[in-house]
Amino acid sequence: MDTFDYLISPDFLALLARLALLLAVSLPALALIRRSARAFCSRKYSPHYGMLAGKVVWYTGLTLIAITVMSQLGISLAPMLGAAGIVGIALGFASQTSVSNIISGMFLIAEQPFKVDDIITVNNQTGIVLSIDVLSVKLRTFDNQFVRIPNETIIKTEVINLTRFPIRRFSAKVSVAYKEDIGRVRDVLMDVAEKNDFALSEPEPHILFDTFGASSIDLFLRVWAPSEDYLLLRNSIQEEVKARFDEEGIEIPFPHVSLYSGAATRALPIQLVQPQGNDAEEAGRPRPTPSDPGD
Repeated sequence: MDTFDYLISPDFLALLARLALLLAVSLPALALIRRSARAFCSRKYSPHYGMLAGKVVWYTGLTLIAITVMSQLGISLAPMLGAAGIVGIALGFASQTSVSNIISGMFLIAEQPFKVDDIITVNNQTGIVLSIDVLSVKLRTFDNQFVRIPNETIIKTEVINLTRFPIRRFSAKVSVAYKEDIGRVRDVLMDVAEKNDFALSEPEPHILFDTFGASSIDLFLRVWAPSEDYLLLRNSIQEEVKARFDEEGIEIPFPHVSLYSGAATRALPIQLVQPQGNDAEEAGRPRPTPSDPGD
């Protein structure tokens, strides 16, 4: 029997029918199982585990379907497994970085420094965790950029999880002039913090004296807020402090330098002197330009 006769033979057509039926039933069923496993684990544990369970189910099911199809086609797996072992060893030496990323991914899954939907900072990149995969972690930054970070890099780098805990503290540095009454400044800052819509009353706000600055007295206003309201607190409370200081007449100084003539509190007097005589004529004479002859 030649090839054409075999392709139109009843046995081959029956084989094609079985394979078509197998794929038509198994692939939708696998997709349904994958979706169910993902939804169950997400609801029971976390979205991260749901995503991981979905991938395990999907790739395991595809492997079983492929083995079944090959068995129907009469393809023996033994030679392929042997070849795959040799190829795997060769690929292992050639792809050490990928292997390192896979092992690092296992550590990330076990340690769980963050999970899907957390906001993290890695190497000055801040974004929302989209997925934690075998080789890398995917982020979406707040300016809507997609960032892929290899797992090995995350294991070796400092990772800051901004949403690990339900509340965050914002520290606003506030500078006032030396002439201001610090007690009154404290009362005004506390009143601003208590009236802010996003500030928590527990833990209560507090004010920390920082230092005697070059041109100001520096304080820290420390206020707590729910993690999801952190940016709203950060924006609003600083504007409220500025508006309240303007209302209360509290000076926010700019950097300046004072000269003293030996006394501790008396500044060096400065007087503008009008030019006289030849100095006045010299002052009123137009200055020669570089293009004048004789320069």
